[in-house]
Order: sequence, then C-alpha cells, then structure tokens
Amino acid sequence: MSIPQNNDPSSPMNRTAQTFPRLDDEMAARLVHYGVEEFVPKGTVLFQRGQRRVDYFFVLEGSIEVYDVGSDGTQNIVVTHGRHQFTGEVDLFSGRETMVNGRAGSDSRIVRVAPAQFRRLVAGEPDIGEIIMRAFILRRVGLIQSGQGGVWLAGSAHAADTVRLRSFLIRNGYPHKLLDTDIDEDARHLIEGFGLQPDECPVVILPDRRVLRCPTTTELADELGITIELDSEHVYDVAVIGAGPAGLAAAVYAASEGLDTVVLEALAPGGQAGTSSKIENYLGFPTGISGQALAGRAQVQAMKFGAHMAIAREVKTMDCGSHPYRLHLDNGTQVTARSVVIATGARYRKLAQVDYERFEGQGIQYAATAMEATLCAGEEVVVVGGGNSAGQAAVFLARTASHVHILVRGEGLAATMSDYLVQRIAQSPRITLHPYCEIDHLDGDAYLREVGWYCVKTEKQERVKVASLFVMIGAEPNTAWLQGCLDLDKKGFVLTGRDADGYATPSPYATTLRGVFAVGDVRSGSVKRVAAGVGEGSVVVHAIHRFLHPSPV
Repeated sequence: MSIPQNNDPSSPMNRTAQTFPRLDDEMAARLVHYGVEEFVPKGTVLFQRGQRRVDYFFVLEGSIEVYDVGSDGTQNIVVTHGRHQFTGEVDLFSGRETMVNGRAGSDSRIVRVAPAQFRRLVAGEPDIGEIIMRAFILRRVGLIQSGQGGVWLAGSAHAADTVRLRSFLIRNGYPHKLLDTDIDEDARHLIEGFGLQPDECPVVILPDRRVLRCPTTTELADELGITIELDSEHVYDVAVIGAGPAGLAAAVYAASEGLDTVVLEALAPGGQAGTSSKIENYLGFPTGISGQALAGRAQVQAMKFGAHMAIAREVKTMDCGSHPYRLHLDNGTQVTARSVVIATGARYRKLAQVDYERFEGQGIQYAATAMEATLCAGEEVVVVGGGNSAGQAAVFLARTASHVHILVRGEGLAATMSDYLVQRIAQSPRITLHPYCEIDHLDGDAYLREVGWYCVKTEKQERVKVASLFVMIGAEPNTAWLQGCLDLDKKGFVLTGRDADGYATPSPYATTLRGVFAVGDVRSGSVKRVAAGVGEGSVVVHAIHRFLHPSPV
C-alpha cells in the first residue's frame, strides 16, 4: 500500500505485519472450512469497485492483486496478497460499495468465503477474527492516508460547501484528496481540464471522471455507496435512530445479543462526540481518543455483530399509531421495526448575532477536529462556550493556532467544565479566558475576517482579526420529527420512566409509547457525557428484550 511517510507508530506503514498479516498453517487449516477452494488463472477478476457484499478471499498458493483505477485509466496496485494472506477491509462488514478491485496476480489456489460464512468465521474463530478486524481497520486508515480508492474534492478549502463535503467524507472514513483552488494552481488547471469554472466548485471528481457539482451529502453518499440498501418490507427487531455514542452502544449490544438491528444516521457516526478532537476522560483511554476514532471503532464493532448501518438516512416522521412502527426516511424509503431506540442527540445552538448565518461554514465552526485545526494554523481563534466541548477544542487548537481566546458569559469555567481542562487552560500561555464577555461583532467578505466582543465587567470592547470562530454553547434536542408521538419536556427532550398514564415503567429509558425507548443526550434528565450515553445505550437492550419477548404471567 502506498502510504505517505508518517512517524506515528500507529500508522499502517509502521505496522505492516498487522495490516497485511500472514496466518500460520494451523489457522489456515481452520479457515478453509468456512469457504470453497478454487483455482483461478492469472488475471481473473475477483471483485470490482462499486460491488456490494463481496466475498472474502484467502490465498493458499499464488497471489491476489488489489488495485484502483486512476482518472486516466491507469491501474495502480495498492497491495499484493501472497500465501496465507487475505483480502478485504471494513466494507466487508458494512454492505457498502467496495472502493478497490481485486484479481489473481498469478495462477492461484484460493479460498472463497461468502459474506454469511465470513461472519461465522469472525465469530467462531475469535483469534483469527481479531487478526482480521485489526487488519481491516488499519487498511482503511491506510486508504484514507494515501487517498487510494477515493475521490477528488476540488474547491476553496474555506468555502462552506467544501467544508461540508470534506467533513462528511472525513467523518465517514472515505478516502479523498482535497484540491484547494484558492492556492493550488494545478487544481485550477485540473478544474479547467474538466470544462468547469471556479464558480461551479466545489465539485467531487469520481475515479471514472464523472463530476458531481456541489452535491448534497445524501447525493454524495448514494453516489459513493456509503449508505446501504434498505428493504422496506423487512421488519427489524430494533431500529436505532442516531449513531452517536448512545446509539452505537445500543447497536453493538442489540446485534451481539442476536437482535436484527438497523441503525439510521442522518450524517455520520459519532454525533456531537464524533467532532471532539480528543476525549481524555473516557474510561480505558488514559492518553485520550478522538471522538471520530471512538465512533469508527464502535461502528465496525456493531457491523461485526451484524448490525445494518444506514448512513445519510434521516428519519423524517414515524407512524406511531400502529405496530410494528414504520419510519419514513428523507429519500422516500421506509423502515419497519418492532421496537425503536431514539438516540438522535441534539443540534448545535447558535449565537443571536447579525450576519451569523452569513458566516456559517465560512469561518463559524461547531467542531474542532484536525481539519479545522489545519484551516486556522498560525492564526488567532475564538472559542465561545464554557463546557467540556469548548475546553477540549481550546486545548486542541492551541497546538496549532497562534492564540486561542475563550469567551464565557459567567465568571469562569469551574462550574461547567471538568477540572483537568480548567487547569490545562489556566496553565497554557496560548489560551486567554475572557469572563463576562459576549460576541457583539462579526465582519468579513466572503469569509469571516474579524470578531469583536464586549465585556460587561470591564466595559471594554475588543476587535481581533480572526477567521475562525468556534461556537460551543450547548445544543437543542433533535425531536421535531416525533410530531406528537410521545411526551417531551418543556425543552423538547424525550421524557422517560413514566408511561402515558403516569405510572413508572420497568425501564428508566422507556417512553410513553410502548416499545420505544430513548437514550443519550436526547433523553430528558440525562447526563451529557459520552460514557453516560454509552451506558444507557448498552443497558436499554435488556428492556428491548423484555418488550419483544415478554415473560408469561
């Protein structure tokens, strides 16, 4: 695999033995029983880009070449698998379209394992399954780092639609290369070569040279095969709506306990937590983990147990007057389930500021990930908010920004932020806290260029040349789609623990609608922490089992 130089010891290029492992003879002998042995002549095509549910191939003798096809038609070898090595990456679990091609590199003897048998292999041979899982995850990381098997995204790196599309690709782990038309002359020439004008950007250029002009995220997901095909006639045991920490935990535990599970997610796995640059107080990760990495692992884990992940599929309404429940999606399709877990979390709150919407995506951000840190490297930035998300963002951005200003309306951070973050902010010479201050000025041209704030205590106004404003002032529940199906509190969060008649329910996560549960940030009274959401998502499965399989009286 052609991967750029990387000093990170966790990079696939520094872990070749784990990325492309070779099974020993004893493991190979066990694996053979899950598939069918075949002889294939050199050049035989085994799978092609765009196919779904491709087979898993294990090499007994000979080789398999994995390759992608460039926009000029050239075939580029990604990797060649030899004796006792195997094909595949995380898409083998997902039902998504595969991003690369595979063929016999020589006359070869192989074992073909069909998707259903592949799942049996991973579950039935845990030592082999562990090797496969680790390799698949590392291979996807390698594709992301190299851009192989992916697409080109061309446009101004700071433009709102470019940021939107790039964020969608990054958060869904889809390989791509950014061509910034603001600074890259070659990118502009490439655009012209496709007969495009700069004002048509951003565009997504596919490997077959087709061009998508500023697609919606749903259009992009469909074109790239990121989402899965859903059968409207199939009745699932449980539909999990939302793939944040709570939803992913529910999916992992439901699927692992044999429930037929589908997850419906409007954007990308992880929810708001998926945009956190580093979560340092999550149990078991003493050095911290990014929200995206945590969500990515949980997604693969859920798919490993058989959960179906439908990304870029937003639930618009739910028929709650009959059972099973029918969910209507934004693309016109329907999903039917005997039970439902609401894990839709919350959406970002906005500042009440003149010109605010004008600069959304053009300088105003709601997440601080590596992408945003790169955009504002060497510049001053402003973070508004006093919660953990704001603190994590400030600490992360201080590594690359020239200075970080934190604005809070209150006297400080102690009452709203974890102490470890408060101390780290206080000790950083590159972070300044501004208490009793509020944004009162935004200015710029096509992009945000200047931010101003007024501080009540000092009665001072400040103006700073800033191109990135990070707004992290909380969120509002994503419950509008429920449309009277069940009871909400005054702020719109889902009420749980009481039935429609006011009596206590067997589960603290049960809503006023039988068979419908709520977990995570969307639930009224929940603790807004990743670990709490994961806990609720895992525990609710017990209640789902009791609803689906009630004990005889």
